This record gives sequence, structure tokens and C-alpha cells, in this order.
Amino acid sequence: MENPPERTKGDTLHAVVKSIVSVVPTAGGPLSVMLETLFAPPLERRREKWFKQLGEVVSHLEQCVADLTPEKLSQNEIFVTVALQATQIALRNHHEEKLSALRGAVFHSALPNGPDEQLQLMFLQFVDELTPTHLTMLALFNGPVQWMQLHQVQYPSWRAGGVSTVVEHCFPALRGKREIYEQVVRDLQSQGLIHQGQFLNIMMTGNGMVESRTTDIGQTFIAYVSEPA
Repeated sequence: MENPPERTKGDTLHAVVKSIVSVVPTAGGPLSVMLETLFAPPLERRREKWFKQLGEVVSHLEQCVADLTPEKLSQNEIFVTVALQATQIALRNHHEEKLSALRGAVFHSALPNGPDEQLQLMFLQFVDELTPTHLTMLALFNGPVQWMQLHQVQYPSWRAGGVSTVVEHCFPALRGKREIYEQVVRDLQSQGLIHQGQFLNIMMTGNGMVESRTTDIGQTFIAYVSEPA
């Protein structure tokens, strides 16, 4: 009799992913054939794509954290909770900005000395509720000069102006759409991620235009949802 095949690292990762898949709610009930035909294929594609990415996060964690194994991760309650909630959010979204934030959250949930558990769950809620525009503008407000360098956007070295000039320079699609990005700023302020105040259209020095406007929680949120380099 042949010996059973050895369990590979890929098999172990698959087992971790499979255990998460088993508890994710699936479509059922009295859905019509038309709706199943319409939604089942794209949902399955999203599911496959996300679990592949989730496996890559687990693999990266094994490389970054000494003595960390999928078995130990399965006993980490906050990691399992974050991974499950992130999975549900991922299946409802297709924007890479949000998927990237979810991957970052799952990664950081397994690290020692991470944010408070309740804060992590709050951050997942933010990712679920905020749009890609919210996330990208928050990253810009955290450090406009660094953001421009990272995204290869020319820094004009303004002498004076308003923050709205910075926003429209960095996001051409928002030029002339003041109502949209003013609403984004109000939303970020209501979540406590950027400082309060009417700063978008107030004249200030060039240095003032590009200073960071994220709160401590905003900076912690950005670090938590940022994927490791």
C-alpha cells in the first residue's frame, strides 16, 4: 500500500482558508434562477480571488513573525474574527483600495502589540463604510508631500493657497467637484480621522497647504490598513 502524500505548506494554507470559507454565509433560499445566474459566477470569482489573497497574507505572516504557524493563527481569536469580517466585506466589494485595506487589516491583526481589539473592529467598520475616495484622500491628508512623491505627482511648492488646490492637483477627477470632496472631508472628520475645521478653502502659506491633518486615530488607522512593504 502506498504511503499517503505528505502535507505540504500549500495544503496547510488551504486548510486555513477552507476553515474560513466554511463559516461564510452563502446565497440560498427562494432566489430565482435569474438572480443565481446573474450573481453566482461573479461572487464565486470574488471568493476565489479573495481566498487566494488571504492565503498570501498568511504566507507573508509566517515569513515575518517567528514561530508563527497556521495552527497558531487558528487559535488567535482576534485574527480569526478580523479575517471573517474582512472576508464578508471583501465579497461585497471590487475596488482595489478597499481590498488592499482589508488585506492590511488581516495582516496587522495577527501581529503582537497591535491596536486594541475594539479599535480593530472599528477600523474594519470604517473600511466597510468609506469609499475608495475617502481612503485615498485620507492618505493624502496624512502627508501631502510624501503622497505626491509616492504617486509620482509633481509637487509645485505652492507659496500660498487653499487645501482644495492640493486636492484638485492630486486628484484631477475631482477638479471642479468641490461638493464631493467637501463631503468626503466632513465624513472623515465625523469618523475622527482628520482634524476638525474649515481648512479646504482658507488661504494659508505653502507649508500650511501640505501639513498633515490626520488625527492620532487617523494615523493608527492608516498604519493598520496599510499592506506591508
